[in-house]
Amino acid sequence: MEPSFFQRNKFFLPHTSDEGIGPFFLFSRMELLLSDITIRSIEPRDNAALAKVIRDTLAEFGANHPGTVYFDPTTDHLSDLFNIPGAMYNVAVYDNLIVGGGGIFPSDGLPPDTCELVKMYLLPDVRGIGLGKKLIGECLLSAKRLGFEKVYLESMPELTKALTVYETFGFQYLDGPLGNTGHFGCERWMLKTI
Repeated sequence: MEPSFFQRNKFFLPHTSDEGIGPFFLFSRMELLLSDITIRSIEPRDNAALAKVIRDTLAEFGANHPGTVYFDPTTDHLSDLFNIPGAMYNVAVYDNLIVGGGGIFPSDGLPPDTCELVKMYLLPDVRGIGLGKKLIGECLLSAKRLGFEKVYLESMPELTKALTVYETFGFQYLDGPLGNTGHFGCERWMLKTI
C-alpha cells in the first residue's frame, strides 16, 4: 500500500493500541495544514503537477470519461488558459508540492455577467480540512472583484461531496447547461448570484 501524503511527509507516527497498530497525528490536521498550505496564482511550472492532480482525482471517483477535463487538452496547459482577462486560477501548495487548485473562467457562451468556477480539485490527504472551501471563497471574491454577478459551475454525480460543498455556498441546481464549455460529460449544473 502506497503511503499517504502525510505519511510520506512524516505527519503520522505509528503507535500500538488495543485496536492494533494505527496512525495518530503529531499535530492536528486542521492546525497543521491551514498554517502550512500556501495559496497563490498559477505559474507555468505548475502545469504538469496540476494536470496530474486533476486527472488522478477524476480517476479516483470513476469520473474519468469523455466530455470532462480529464480528456480536455487545455488541462495540460492551465497557466496559458487562465492568462486572459476575466480568468484566475489559484494553486494550493504545501512544501513545494501542488496539493490542489481552483479558478474562475469566462467560458464561451456565458452571459457577460457570469463566469464559471472551474477545475476545483484536491489531493485526497488535504480534503475535509476546509481547504476546498477556502479556495472556493477566494474564487468567489475574485469573481466579484472582476465584475461578475453570477458564478456557474458544471460537475458530475460521482463528485457527491463536492456537490454538497457547492450547495453550502448557495449554488442552486439548474435543469441544463449554460454556455458552451464543451464538457458534455458533466451532468450537474449549478449557479450562484454573488
